[in-house]
Parts: sequence; structure tokens; C-alpha cells
Amino acid sequence: MFDPTAVAVVGASQTKGKVGYEAMVNAAEFDGPAYPVNPSGSGTMFGEPFVDSVADVDDAVDLALLCVPGPAVPDVLDECGAAGVGAAVVYASGFAEAGEDGERLQATVVERANEHGIALLGPNTSGFVVPESSLRCSFASGVDEIPTGNTAVVAQSGGVALVLAFQTRRQGRGVSATVGLGNRANVGFVEAIEYFDGHEGTDAIVLHVEGTDDGRALVETCRDVDTPVVAYKVGQSDVGEFAESHTGALTGDHALYEAGFAQYGVPTVDATDHLLDAAAALGDSPTPDGPNVGVVTAQAGPGIIITDRIQRAGGVLPELTAETRDRVGDILPGITYADNPVDTGRPMPAFGEIVTAVAEDDNVDVVLVYELFEQALGFPVEALDGLAERVDKPVLFATEGIEADLAEDRAALEAAGVPVFETPERAAEAAAVLARYARSHGEGVDAEVSADV
Repeated sequence: MFDPTAVAVVGASQTKGKVGYEAMVNAAEFDGPAYPVNPSGSGTMFGEPFVDSVADVDDAVDLALLCVPGPAVPDVLDECGAAGVGAAVVYASGFAEAGEDGERLQATVVERANEHGIALLGPNTSGFVVPESSLRCSFASGVDEIPTGNTAVVAQSGGVALVLAFQTRRQGRGVSATVGLGNRANVGFVEAIEYFDGHEGTDAIVLHVEGTDDGRALVETCRDVDTPVVAYKVGQSDVGEFAESHTGALTGDHALYEAGFAQYGVPTVDATDHLLDAAAALGDSPTPDGPNVGVVTAQAGPGIIITDRIQRAGGVLPELTAETRDRVGDILPGITYADNPVDTGRPMPAFGEIVTAVAEDDNVDVVLVYELFEQALGFPVEALDGLAERVDKPVLFATEGIEADLAEDRAALEAAGVPVFETPERAAEAAAVLARYARSHGEGVDAEVSADV
């Protein structure tokens, strides 16, 4: 599914605005061939002639994108099975989310897919995108602008998958893949997590979860993979009927899901931007040894916000060693506040030395730096470049200023592997996720989670 050599678009259309047209436009950008399939089609699309069936394609097709109405899906899957197609995406709705008739149709679809050994994404999904290979198996517009990154987005909702992908574009981060599971006919969280755990371009996996009928399998899979996983479980208030009408989801007890993720070492967040920030922190940084966060700020106000937020979100602000305090005092005599957080009062040429001193403190597991941009001084790029690897600790950086002024320095930090955040709160939440991740994994948590999840 996620690494095909050839793609067929079943129900491809030359009529703009139809799902079959938009899906074909996106699929045509694939590094390999994309074939239009429609018995009503004529001529060619993007250089490939229309054929009546997948079986008529003069090539081995790995992946079929089904732009056909729900009732036609079982027969199309039979054609795909006969042609040796190994994976399919079903965009149509009207399945398990739509009542008893839809449930019966989905059961038939799953039966046919399993009979032919077809991995099935959906139904009721907007598909998936793998930017690195220009694999844009979605009918949504704009997916060609999603950049390549190292975070795999696995969302129950196709809409949320795209929300997250477009957010990563604005943040300059990108994704290794973004996947909308939809109704999870026979490809669900477990299969997607296991796949992206072995995906070379993925360093972190983020989940958007409405609900699932096998919460235990979900949390156990998250525990067993090597790639860090962060989850956003929605449904803290009563959204059960709405969620069930959306992807056929069983939302379950929110507190049980939260407890299950916590017991199995999966940090949870409560916003889409926090989800991506956590992925950047976990995917781009060494794994911290513990929950202790050392903060260096060039301005006291943002530092107070960060200090408060980190502690409320599960991080710890340890006392710096006497050696570090003396070292900081020697670098900047009369410094505003020389404990944790270290407050320099404003940016200055020695700011990078202060950051280095805190990063080298044995009491610190995670470093968070805040500095409002001052054009005359810039960021301490040279000091931070390679610092995280040398001390084997995450080093996060947060800032604000005029975008055009700080763009070059920000790009230099990101090129050096330093995750950059735009608000004190988002940086603090990311640091706290690292702290919670270190605490749960450091303790080797393997507790039993309630069978009710």
C-alpha cells in the first residue's frame, strides 16, 4: 500500500470536481505509473489510456484507488483480487458509520478483501500521502504541497490527517506520511503503527484516536514498537453518537484510554499543534534519561510561563548543581537569576555559553531555551549546533519576532537538528512530553491496562 510500483485509479474521471478526477490528478504525480480505470472513460488521462478493468492494465498493479460508490466496491475488489492487486483505498462512505445496511456492506467488503489478501484502507477516508515518493493517494486538493518530514501521521479521521499535514507545512516540518484510517476495515491503528515503525524515514508516529473496539491491541502495539508514539484521544466530553456516525468509532471512556496510554508509555496531548510539537521533540532529539528540564530564558516573563507550564504538564525543574551555578555566575556576573530557570535578562553574546553550561549539568535531562529575537545578536546557532548529540539530551528552542528577520537563524537552528517552537506554551508542552516519555520508559512500565479500554 505505502510502497507500490504501480497504481490504478478505478472510477477515474475527466470531469473536474469529481472524486475520480481529483484522485487521478494527485495519483499522476506518483514516481511510478498511474492508470485510469473506467469502462465509461475514453481517450487518455496524463498519457495513460483508459481501460475497462484493473485486469486490463498491462502492468502489475500493487495499489488500487477505488473512486466508486459503496455498493460497487465488493465487485471491484473481486476484479482487483483476480488481477493480483495487494492493496486498495476505498473513499466512499455509507458503510459501518451509516447504520445496519452500511454495516452489512462493510462486512461484505472486508470478507472480499480478506478472501483476496487485499490490505484495505477505509472505507470512508480521504486516503493517504507519502510525500517522499510523491504518492498522493487522496482526492484532496493541495496535497502536492505537503513537504517530506520524519513524522508519520496516523489519524482515524481523514480530515484530521490532512489538518495535521497542512499544519506541518506551515511549520516547515513535513511528514513521512499522513494516513486517514476511516472505518478501519482491515487496516487500522495496529497495522499502520507496525508498518511505520519499520519505515526508514519515520522517527516519530502521532495518532488521532476517536475510538476503537480493541484498545488493548492499540496500546500494546504502541508499547512494543521502537519508534516514539504520541496520541491525541478526542472525546473527553460526550461526542459518542457524532463519532460513531463519522467513522463508526466506539469512543469508550476517555479516562480509560488516557490511563491505558499512560500505563504503556504513550504520552498524550489535547491539541493538534501539541501533537506535532511532541513529534518534533521526540523525533528530532535524543531520548532523555529522565524528566528533569533545565530552562534558559533571555526574558523573565516567558520563562515564568514555561516554568509553570512544564511543572503542570508533568515535567520537573531540578536545582542546578553548585558547579553549574558557579559557572553561570562566572560567565555573567550579576545575572538576573542563576538557578533553574536561568534568566539572563536579555540576549547577549554569552547566551550560548549559558545554554551549554545548563546542558552539561548532570541534574538536567532536557534543555529548553527561550529567546526573543534581537537582530544585532541573532541566535546562538554555533553553540547549539551539535550540542544535543554531544550531551545526549534534547535541546529545544522557542522564540518570537519578525518572521523575515529571524528566518535565517531559525533555519540554521532547524538544520542543526534543534526543534524550534513559536510560543512559550508550545515549547513547554513539548518539553513536558519528553519528560513524561522518559519517566514512563525509564521505569519500564508494563502494567496491565483495563480490559474495558
